[in-house]
Amino acid sequence: MTDILSHTEAGVMTLTLNRVVKKNSLTIAMYAALADALAQAGTDSAVRAVVIQGHETIFSAGNDIADFLNAPPATLDSPVFRFLRGISAFAKPIVASVCGPAVGIGTTLLLHCDLVYAGDNAAFSLPFVNLGVCPEAASSLLVPQLMGYPRAAEALLLGEPFMAETALEIGMINRIVPPAEANALAQRQALKLASKPMSSLLETKRLMKKTQGAAVAERMDEEALSFGRMMREPAAREAFSAFMEKRRPDFSSF
Repeated sequence: MTDILSHTEAGVMTLTLNRVVKKNSLTIAMYAALADALAQAGTDSAVRAVVIQGHETIFSAGNDIADFLNAPPATLDSPVFRFLRGISAFAKPIVASVCGPAVGIGTTLLLHCDLVYAGDNAAFSLPFVNLGVCPEAASSLLVPQLMGYPRAAEALLLGEPFMAETALEIGMINRIVPPAEANALAQRQALKLASKPMSSLLETKRLMKKTQGAAVAERMDEEALSFGRMMREPAAREAFSAFMEKRRPDFSSF
């Protein structure tokens, strides 16, 4: 079974996270598939909009920890960072449907989507500090801008989750619907986008993103370098070991 399903119809490429048995945790191969799909969609005139979706019970539990530990991202060309650069710079509209937990990159990738629809069971979390690492996807820049510093500090320093109602209040998502309706709504909205003049969509998105495009790219690279360094440090090793051993981490020495 393919962990990333890709289907294009009526101008909409749909990318489905399809590893529900593992809570849609993302592997290196999945990041590579997502990055390649976005690169293809960007140059394919038959693709006018992209939808990223999961299952109605789970969007993504974030990185597959075992896979991540086995081959941590070593350079800016690692698949995870290639995917993040691809989604942040993608010129065409991206619509996301999010239900259930969206952990780590499951939340930060949404910061680069244009329309986000959430099931009323959606739960967002950014537990980077709790794992001994730092934010990625330019979330250290974008989350404070979106939430304001105090709420961003709860989300990023404490790693405390927040629900769909809060995400709607701060403008991270567009609408909350029953989980069984979220993917269909995202498809309908993407089809609306696909029916509009592409030149107008591209230029409008470019103009909206222009102000901070360079800042996002710079912050994303800075985070990636810090993330890679911190993955090799004792705090992250303790956090990931504790996760694999199903115990509480002990950071008292770090």
